[in-house]
Amino acid sequence: MEQVQHLERKLVAILAADVVGYSRLMGLDETGTLSRLKALRREFIEPSIEGYHGRIVKLMGDGALVAFESVVDALACAVEIQRVTAQQNLGIPEDTQIVFRIGINLGDVIPDKDDFYGDGVNIAARLEGLSDPGGIVISGTAYDQAHNKLGLTFKSLGEQRLKNIPERVRAYRVLLEQTGGTRKSRSRRWPVIGATVLVLALIAGIAVMLWPQAIALLPGHGSTPVGSSVGKPSIAVLPFTDLSQKAGQDYFAEGLADDLITDLSKISGLLVIARNSAFSFKDRSLDVDEIAAQLNVRYVVEGSVRREEDLVRINVQLIDAQTGSNIWAERYDRDYSRIFALQDEVIGRIVEALSVRLTEGERAQIARLPTRSLEAYDFYTRAEQKVYVVDNRSLGETLSLYQKAIKLDPTFADAYSGYARATVDVLGFDYQVLMLSAVARQRSYEAAGRALELNPQSARAYAVLGILQMLDGEWDQAIASVQKAVALDPNGAEAELNRAIVLTYAGQNREALAAMERVLRLDPKPRAQVFDYYGFVLYMNHQYEKALQALGEVQPGERSDLGLETLAMTNARLGRMAEAHDAAAAILKKMPEQNLAGYRVVYAHHRRQEDLDHRLGALRAAGIPERSFDFRGRKEDRLGAAAIRALTGDRTWVGHQHNGAAFVMELSANGDVALSSQSSIITGTSSVDGDLFCTQSTATLLGRKFCAPVYRNPQGSSDTQDEYAWPDSVTVWYFSVSP
Repeated sequence: MEQVQHLERKLVAILAADVVGYSRLMGLDETGTLSRLKALRREFIEPSIEGYHGRIVKLMGDGALVAFESVVDALACAVEIQRVTAQQNLGIPEDTQIVFRIGINLGDVIPDKDDFYGDGVNIAARLEGLSDPGGIVISGTAYDQAHNKLGLTFKSLGEQRLKNIPERVRAYRVLLEQTGGTRKSRSRRWPVIGATVLVLALIAGIAVMLWPQAIALLPGHGSTPVGSSVGKPSIAVLPFTDLSQKAGQDYFAEGLADDLITDLSKISGLLVIARNSAFSFKDRSLDVDEIAAQLNVRYVVEGSVRREEDLVRINVQLIDAQTGSNIWAERYDRDYSRIFALQDEVIGRIVEALSVRLTEGERAQIARLPTRSLEAYDFYTRAEQKVYVVDNRSLGETLSLYQKAIKLDPTFADAYSGYARATVDVLGFDYQVLMLSAVARQRSYEAAGRALELNPQSARAYAVLGILQMLDGEWDQAIASVQKAVALDPNGAEAELNRAIVLTYAGQNREALAAMERVLRLDPKPRAQVFDYYGFVLYMNHQYEKALQALGEVQPGERSDLGLETLAMTNARLGRMAEAHDAAAAILKKMPEQNLAGYRVVYAHHRRQEDLDHRLGALRAAGIPERSFDFRGRKEDRLGAAAIRALTGDRTWVGHQHNGAAFVMELSANGDVALSSQSSIITGTSSVDGDLFCTQSTATLLGRKFCAPVYRNPQGSSDTQDEYAWPDSVTVWYFSVSP
């Protein structure tokens, strides 16, 4: 008799997943699809599988087969994958999103080396086919083991006949949109250790004539309840009360709350309200339930800090605003040298109390020790509290504090990324008294690069790089950088804002609006200026009425330069010319030199000419002049290329500006130029482009070339040194020429 071979069998939970429409995605963009899929697997899916003790059995181009010893772990992992994937798709066009279907079965399989075979595997694959895009379908055997373990809701699909499976299979759909909670705490598998990561995402921007719509804009306001985001626990950390007897210690209390917000924001399983909204309740006497209602959160962290010399006492409590009860409350009396360990304990208690699982990457970031120098940390914390006051004096103090922190600890990555952000502000607001624009640009690149050398997961450093790369026209790199910043800081309203900025200038206006709306969901009580930026993004999407509604959230006295521009543009597009002219008049009252020629240069980083034209055309209709101070030279007085060349090349222009201030401009035959006036000395290059005279300097206009016609001045003379006129981006130069 022939002996029957015995085959080993195992009871295993199998998770089968594939990408919806994979062939179509590859046909649209093979390289981009593969790159995004690999990044999603590497940064989120594989760490999640590892965290739930799964083993990847097989990877296919469009999916995966994963084995788990526990069906509860398999289902929890599937839910996390779908939630993270949905989050990563925010701001990405729907037809290019990577979306998974997932099927799960608990059944017998036949191990063969590193692979599995049998109906247990086949059923999981067939159930995946029954799933909706972004959904999960599980078998009856899996349901029996897991339906009451994770707080999930299910819908019975009845008995299904599956291809090549002889018996009908019970199937259940997981209702992710109705999920009301998360799994039980598994802190014994995921101990929370290490110190806090002190990263406040970049508040980017550029001032008028240099990119006014990015710096000093904080995230905003929205109608979608934050707490409803795919079942995630939503939480706000309120500013801690400073009880120290010594004056000037409030920065430490605020810094501690900042650190908690920053660390919690790195956790994809939470939805964390941005610092700006949470801190809007500072020094206000409101009940916790009222604050939670205004912020659309369920949980609130509040506390107090007393620091006396080297001793710190912190009282902190986590409150469930729905019930008004304390989930936990603790008092910590510690030596200041143990501040990072203390922060760890608080983070650990919050994570445990809310039953949130950390990915491997999140654990690593939270566990990373920011610095071993408490003195450096103290300087850094002081700098971080000044980040929201962007003026010449405050920015100078901020830079100095970051530099002191770096000097004390040259390996302090967060101090470098903070310094990079601050120098971008210098560049954007053109604070030449602090450092020249070219120097600010170089230092910002260098500091961001150094931060990433020390901490490759620095969201702020990637955000800084994204802004710099955008200004340099490096679009693929800029978009990749801000996407990375958002991936590393999933609750970062500021990181999301930077993505909206870059996407707007990249011409991806629909995606920019989606990013902006997420900013508003993450930060429901923003600074006023964010509504100006929201209005601008709506304008670029041709949603003019909604743009006016957003702008209406800002009091006239609080409106930024960008807000005035958008108000002028939007009213012009709607044919409300009286209102458009009023807004343009307000711009010119504030900055009489403002002009379309200057806008054309400083907004030249629009990737699409049609977007730049969309702005300039509306500003022109609103009444912004073409040249500085509405200079209008006569056609018959305009010089041709030969006449302009005769005025350049080893020549000196001597005369006065529009305001009467004297100047001397030296032009050499090799194109070098040096301008000396009462207020500054600027060097650069000059050239003749067609019948335009052009100058370019790293000190102005982001280093970009500016060109304009030269005119004879009919009223001028050599005696008054104003025979010619050249209108540039900020003034009109009246001059005569000497050898």
